[in-house]
Amino acid sequence: MNVFKILLLALLIVATQSIATTHAQSPAPIIVQAADAMATPATSPKKAEGAQEAQSITAAIQILEQVKASNVDVLAKQKAALEKLTELKEAADQLQIFAKRG
Repeated sequence: MNVFKILLLALLIVATQSIATTHAQSPAPIIVQAADAMATPATSPKKAEGAQEAQSITAAIQILEQVKASNVDVLAKQKAALEKLTELKEAADQLQIFAKRG
């Protein structure tokens, strides 16, 4: 009976190893690009990207300046409207005072 247990254990070990090896994942393939003799120098794309970035920054600054100018105009209009409303409120308060007297 002791031999039977050893054989059964050996059979389980072999079965486990075979299952583990069949389900093992293979590593992801490594893709290496071929060397190209006609490749452009690495500095030219960086210069082009830098020039495009500088143009986009300049355009963004111009847009922000336009937005700032329009905000200044809106704030000036709002200040004028607020002053007019303040004057109207003072006039309404004076009318209420005169109405209570009369």
